[in-house]
Amino acid sequence: ILVNTEHSTEPVEGRNDEYILIRDAEDPRLGMYDKPLPCFGCGIGWFSLLLGFVFPFMWYYATILYFRSYYHRDPRERAGLAASAIAVSANLEIGVFFSFVVILVAYKVLNSFLVRVYFD
Repeated sequence: ILVNTEHSTEPVEGRNDEYILIRDAEDPRLGMYDKPLPCFGCGIGWFSLLLGFVFPFMWYYATILYFRSYYHRDPRERAGLAASAIAVSANLEIGVFFSFVVILVAYKVLNSFLVRVYFD
């Protein structure tokens, strides 16, 4: 039987003075994501999503991080970054819709103004 002598899978090995790192023998990455996420523990993606309602530039920043695969560093970031990318998509759709409305209203106003000028 091969035993890894660096890390123990048993919580106590008779040592009372020292702590021993407990890790899963099959998956050494198990303890990799024990540290808290940045930005007050919610991650860059969710923090950018919340802050984006005040500063929409943050949505674009998180979207760039999403498309550059920033979540490979920490997979817990993926959901928040994707949510920010969806917010950018919705923001662009709303912006395009309002642009068409403004153009339509401007056309109607200009058209009615020109009709009054030429036919009055």
